[in-house]
Amino acid sequence: MSEITYSFIIPVYNRPEEIKELLESFTAFKTEIPFEIVIVEDGSDNKSDSVIKLYENHLDISYYYKTNSGPGDSRNYGMLKAKGNYFIILDSDCILPNHYLNAVDKSLKTHFVHCFGGPDAAHKSFSKLQKAIDFSMTSFITTGGIRGSKRSVNKFQPRSFNMGLSKEAFLKTKGFGNIHPGEDPDLTIRLWRLGFDTKLIPEAFVYHKRRISWRKFYKQVNKFGLVRPILNKRYPETSKLTYWLPTCFMLGLVLAIILTFFECYIPLSAYGFYFALAFVLALAKTKHIGVAILVMFAICIQFFGYGIGFLKSTWLVGILSKSPERIFPNLFFKV
Repeated sequence: MSEITYSFIIPVYNRPEEIKELLESFTAFKTEIPFEIVIVEDGSDNKSDSVIKLYENHLDISYYYKTNSGPGDSRNYGMLKAKGNYFIILDSDCILPNHYLNAVDKSLKTHFVHCFGGPDAAHKSFSKLQKAIDFSMTSFITTGGIRGSKRSVNKFQPRSFNMGLSKEAFLKTKGFGNIHPGEDPDLTIRLWRLGFDTKLIPEAFVYHKRRISWRKFYKQVNKFGLVRPILNKRYPETSKLTYWLPTCFMLGLVLAIILTFFECYIPLSAYGFYFALAFVLALAKTKHIGVAILVMFAICIQFFGYGIGFLKSTWLVGILSKSPERIFPNLFFKV
């Protein structure tokens, strides 16, 4: 590829306060690499235009407002408007460390790929709940570990909160589809089928705020569970037994509790050891006992939410062969 020119693509929906924090982190970049920022307002009632005006003299920003059609279509819209030949896609609830673009540029110039992903981390300013959920979503002892693991550099599936995509790859794939969530693995699999490589850039991490409550977290991971069997059916070659782990964890815990009524305590003891390990690891990472306690709740919600969604979707889509668009219309945007 010739000289790389970068365009950051950021869809936003009713979150001007998040955009302000993200743009503020751009102003702290320590880089000589030029870049532009393309913000796509996805039919918001609470617009971000007044916030963006505060940064127009400090950053190269383009701002577009369109009717609501979901984050995937909004990213596609932004990439069509962008001037660069390499797009970096971010969620509006992210904050960037000042070395971010340098890390991306160095990695791509060392080993170019048409699509990359970066991990997420918790900023010191995050709430205890945000830090607990971040641990649950990223730790190697949960299902989130693979997203940020250096061992998964090859065939890494980038996530759209922190994802890079070349203009060439975008044009050949036509970008994101209308499924949400799940639009990022859907795009990645189509990239692989076309012969494009992906990779993880561990140093290109973002601070992902996860604007979330326990209820929203359950709803989010439940949707992740619902989507996976749909993708497995659409792309059978990507189906893995590991996707069953949350469901097995959930059913195993229920069974372990039932067995205690029959004076069989070994299975529940095994779960006790697992949660004790999670507590110790969370305490070591966050240095906060309150966060470590919340982590155990976050892990349960993550496994149960995903596991229930996965089991339901496997039965309806995988076994009964019902149309995903008909039975789960909330997972698909009309574009």
